[in-house]
Amino acid sequence: MLHTDARHGGFLIFYRFLTFFLQDLSKIFTILTILFMLFSIAIYKNGNLEPKHLPSSKIMAGWKTWQDKNCQSCHQLFGLGGYLGPDLTNSVTEKGKPYLKVFVQYGTARMPNFKLKEQEADEVIEFLAWVDSSGKSRVPAEAVEWTGNYKLQER
Repeated sequence: MLHTDARHGGFLIFYRFLTFFLQDLSKIFTILTILFMLFSIAIYKNGNLEPKHLPSSKIMAGWKTWQDKNCQSCHQLFGLGGYLGPDLTNSVTEKGKPYLKVFVQYGTARMPNFKLKEQEADEVIEFLAWVDSSGKSRVPAEAVEWTGNYKLQER
């Protein structure tokens, strides 16, 4: 009889502990939910929800020309694209707009002349300047394999 009472007593202690713990857990969850809601409201009211670099209509036109002329089949942006031409992610910073405009407008021995109007060439350069302003993307020459793949270092 004593053994049975001890088992029920142990269950009662466990039940009381579980009830107490769940009540505290419920309170903690409620407090965290309220804090999250207040934080969300503060961010919504005070935070800047607008993207920092919204593209202008000129940039969007340059992007459309970039896509229509299939520039990504030969050139890369942020390491993605073709391997025949150079990565143009940071080309405006490295070469400057006037230098790039000559190549974009007239082509080279390896790059076709797409016979772009001056306005279209300016728009492509503005698109490249917008891409350039978003960050840096340079892979050291020794990290590029002959296939165009990058050798990644283990961390």
